[in-house]
Formats: sequence, structure tokens, C-alpha cells
Amino acid sequence: MKLSTSTQASGLVRRRVATGVTAAVLGLTVALGSGMASPAAAAEPATLSGIILGVGANETQRTVTWYSSADTAQKLQVAPTAELVNGEFPAGAATFDATGAANIATSGGFNRHATITSLKEDTAYTYRVGSEGNWSPAYSFKTQDFEGDYDFLFFGDPQIGSSGDLAQDQAGWQDTVDVATSANPNAELLVSGGDQVETANNESQWNSFLAPDKLRSYPWAATIGNHDVGGKAYEQHFSTPNTDRSAPLYSNGNPASNTSGGDYWYIYKDVLFIDLNSNSYATSQGGGGDAAHLAYVTDVINKHGSEAKWKVLTYHHSIYSPADHAKDSDNKARRVDFPTTFSKLGVDLVLQGHDHSYSRSYLIKNGEKADPAEKPGAADVYPGPGGVLYVTGNSSSGSKYYDITKPDTSGTSGAGNGADPLNPDSYWYNSVQNQEHVRTYVKVQVRNDKLVVENVRSGTCAAPNSAVSRGSWCNNTTTDQPVGSLVDKVSVHPYHGDSQSLAVNVPNVAPGEFGWTIDGYNGLVDLGTAQERNGDHFEAAGKINPLLVSDSRRSLAPWSVSASVSDFKDADKTFSGANLGWSPMVLDGGAGAKASDPVASGYDDHGKGLSIARGLGSAEQGHPRGSARLGADLDLKIPDSVQKGGYRATLTITALSS
Repeated sequence: MKLSTSTQASGLVRRRVATGVTAAVLGLTVALGSGMASPAAAAEPATLSGIILGVGANETQRTVTWYSSADTAQKLQVAPTAELVNGEFPAGAATFDATGAANIATSGGFNRHATITSLKEDTAYTYRVGSEGNWSPAYSFKTQDFEGDYDFLFFGDPQIGSSGDLAQDQAGWQDTVDVATSANPNAELLVSGGDQVETANNESQWNSFLAPDKLRSYPWAATIGNHDVGGKAYEQHFSTPNTDRSAPLYSNGNPASNTSGGDYWYIYKDVLFIDLNSNSYATSQGGGGDAAHLAYVTDVINKHGSEAKWKVLTYHHSIYSPADHAKDSDNKARRVDFPTTFSKLGVDLVLQGHDHSYSRSYLIKNGEKADPAEKPGAADVYPGPGGVLYVTGNSSSGSKYYDITKPDTSGTSGAGNGADPLNPDSYWYNSVQNQEHVRTYVKVQVRNDKLVVENVRSGTCAAPNSAVSRGSWCNNTTTDQPVGSLVDKVSVHPYHGDSQSLAVNVPNVAPGEFGWTIDGYNGLVDLGTAQERNGDHFEAAGKINPLLVSDSRRSLAPWSVSASVSDFKDADKTFSGANLGWSPMVLDGGAGAKASDPVASGYDDHGKGLSIARGLGSAEQGHPRGSARLGADLDLKIPDSVQKGGYRATLTITALSS
């Protein structure tokens, strides 16, 4: 349910609330920043370059990172765009001190970064970096509503420079970013699959990667690839939130060495994102290996998983990919190490790169196909508890593609690369595999009750397409597969709790038994947008998912079905379930079913509403055998003192019979 209201201090703002039958998920934000001490001021002017907008700890923050030719004290200045006059920043523009350090010798100069905090929703901002008398050009970005639906874009390896044609790699990358953001102007994040460049400390390649101006208007969530990890330029160019740079999260166990590393997390609206340095996977070189990442993911989800509705992991090395790296020993190791923990922790989606081809896995649970009957290319998937979708991004620049390889006889679970029994040309774990040698990106739609994942063409066989221009084959028809067309699309519908599992597992009542189940798919009960009433509360209405009650017992004993609701929660914000009332009804008669009496919202009568068990329907002794469908209209009334947020609650159903 979504709630709109106003506050006394700041006028109209939107508030949202959500509830689900046998479902409990929460969501919103955490803020955390860190940095090194500001460098000492120096007299010489600084040349400012490499500016990039980054993701913050939550939707109210952005980071900005840049290079400076001189070791001077610098700032980030930001103001609502509407407050600029003739391009001039107002006197009251917010400023944030930059921190940083000297770059490694091969990069030259110094790196700086600062975090913008306390952003307001639905606001255009303009920012610049530097110091008085020596500011960079100004750039702009826009925040959107801090609650509800949004889209983000995922980009597989740009790997600028890998084709040998730096200019065309840059042009292909530029074109993909422009195509993706033009088609999705309201996308809120750009998420990296790693390998921004071919050579870790090659600043010419980094300059080409950073060339698209959209990287200064849309926040980039960086990921370390194997081509990024071998130097410090990655850490110099990207400031990431909530970052753990401890020794176990570096492949060599040495954060002070000339390598990049670390894991980080952030919450953006309803999604907890966790980004891993998958280059550190074994302990033989001194790092903590995969075990260290699993400990990190477990800790973050245990502490913050309840603050978001969805859990998305990102790392570079795809464990379920179809091409040259599918049979790599390190990926087979991760394929054994990762999936069971991800399933147990309730991860929804894993985004990966490295194999320069597109794949979408079947739902994977504990290292095996969750449902052997899931068909290749299914448009809708229902994970159930422990099901995880893994996606591999193809090249976003066209600098390099890997061709799909053939399955072998090594097995159809765990580390195996055996064939899919339903599609023998594919690996057992992949629902969709694709390689046309054209550039693509992945669009993820975050919705209240589903994730929609699309792989979208951002190019054709034509230039800029470096690998094809240099002799690689291409299989694409502009007429049938133009820029913007879909390679693949799937909707992931979430699991809503143990009670749903029971309902799904008992779709039909056995002869001579009494039981109930959800009638159809147990989707989230979305009560829409609440409306303000009488200046002191909000109201929203909806219907529960119908219950199908069946009784074929010879005893014809009485039965009853009741329910109670938990408190509504959004992270640390809450309001009482007593505010929810209902009006039960018999939708389809049978089994002697009679609707229970209505229950008023506790807001009306200062009562307990549905916070205690209340009857939905019942039948008396001697009722006829058969089945009935029970439903209820929901009536939610919320005091206007409740804070803005995306709230959810659990409705627990109980059936009793003699």
C-alpha cells in the first residue's frame, strides 16, 4: 500500500505504505560517509579532470571523484539548479570538503572525492568541484521520488582498449551510454559489471571510459574487474560507500599494495546492493578468499536486509556464464562456494560480467536448478524460498566478445558444465544464452512486487563495434533486431513467506480432509495510494487474496478461518496493525461457509482492529461438504503522525476445525 501525506514543516510530500498476505519485507535508507584528511593547501592552480558522479550510501547522497594536478585543498559545491542565476551559484550553495591522496606514479597528480548529503527528492541539482577561482565546469543531476518504483541500468565489461582501437572502443561505449540513458532518461543508477578498462593503470584508457558526459549526471556504481584490480587507478577514480578495505577482501591480503580491492554496500530505495571484489577468491595469495566475501555478505544482510525489499549482488566473475570463461577453474570454485549461502540469505538477483556474452540463469537454489521443470526462456519466474536469478552482461562497448561454448559431461549441478536436458546446446544452469557480437546493456525495473530484467541491444553489426570492425563475425539484422530491441525479458515474482509456501504446496485438498489455500498466486496485496481525510488521517482500501476452503470430511464438523496482522514496518519506522480493519465476505458459497462480522479500523473505535485474531469465515456442525472462496475488503486508516516510508506487514491466516 502506498501512502501520500503532508508534513507540518515542509508542505506536501509523498508517503508510502505496503502490506502483503504472509509477506514481510521492509525498506529504506542508511547514511554513512568516510574519507581521509584533506590535503594541505598549495598555491599553484590545479587542473581538474576525470570527474565522475558515484552512488552514495542511499538515495539522499551522491559521491563525486576527480583528479587534480596539484595538491591543493578543494571542495565540491552544489545547489538546486533553480537557484542558479545566469549560471552563477548562489552565495548559500552547499559545500563539502574533498579528501584524497597522491596518485601512484604512473597516474600522476592527486585524487579527490567528496560526498553530497541531505539531497531532497524530485530536485534538479548543479555541482562543480575545485576551489574559489579554479572551479571545474558545472554538471547537473536530478533526484526522483525517494520511495517506490524505479529503474537501473547494468553494463557488462566496457574494457576500453581491449580491441586495440582505443578511439572506437570509446565511441562504442559512448554510444551505449547515450542509447541507454536516452531510452531510459529516468533511470536512477548505472551499475557496473567490472573491467572498466583493459589495463589497470592506463590513464588514456580511463580517460576514454570517463568520456561520456552522462557519467557526470547518473551515479555510477563501480565494480572491480580482473583488468581493473592490478593497480590503484580503480580506487583513485571511484569513491564507494560503506566500503570494507580490510586485508581479507584483497586477493593478496595487502590493501597497501599496488592493487585495488574491498567490498561495499548501499541501499537505494527498495534495494540492498552488495558489491564484491571477486578477484579475491582463493587464500593461496594471502587474501581471505570466497569465505571472506560470504562472511561480508552474511553480515551486511543480517544487519541491513530488513531495510530493503530486494537484495541484489554484483561482482565481476560470472559463475553461470556460457562462453570462454564458463569452464574456468576459478569460476567453478566460486560456483561451489557462493550459491548455497546466497540462497539461504534470500538474495534475489546476481549481476555479473567477465564472459562478454549474455546469459540468464534458471532459478538456482543451493547450486542446483531450483525447479527441474522450469522451461528455457520463461517470461515469468517464481523463485520460492532460496531461488536466485543470475545474469551475465555482454560487452557494452563492443571492444571484445566471447563466443558461446558447448556443454560437456561434467555434471548438471554444482561445478558441472553439463548440458541442459531441456535444451542440450545450453549449459544446465542457463535459461537463455545469447551472443550476436552486438553491444547490449541490461535494464532492471524495480517494482513493488517484481523485478523485471531486460537485455537490450544498444548497437548493431555497424560501427562503432570495434571487435566486428577488426574482423569478428556478427549475426544481427537491423530490421528485426534494431537498437533498442530486446534480446531477453523476464519478470521475477518474489516469495512471500512460509505460509505462502504451505499454500502453494497444498493446491488441492485430499479426499476426506479439511484445508485451505490461497486461491491462485499469492501476490503482494497493494492497497494503492492512500488519500488524506479530514486533515488528520489517511485512508486506503483493498482486498485480500481470496482463500479457497475445502471440506470433504464425513463428520461435517465445524470449521473457522481467522487472521491477524503484524505491525506495519519500514526499517525503524512502524505503526500499529490495529489501524487495519476488514469486512469479510463469501465470494463463492459452499461447505456451509458464512462470513464473519466486520472489524473496524482501530483508528475509528480505539480498538485493536486486526492486530488480534479476527474471524474471516466459518461453518456450523452438520454443514454440507464442498468448497468456498472467502475474501475481505480491507480498510486501513493511518494517523497523519506516521512518517513517510514504504511499509509492509504480515497477515497470518489460521484455520481451526474439530
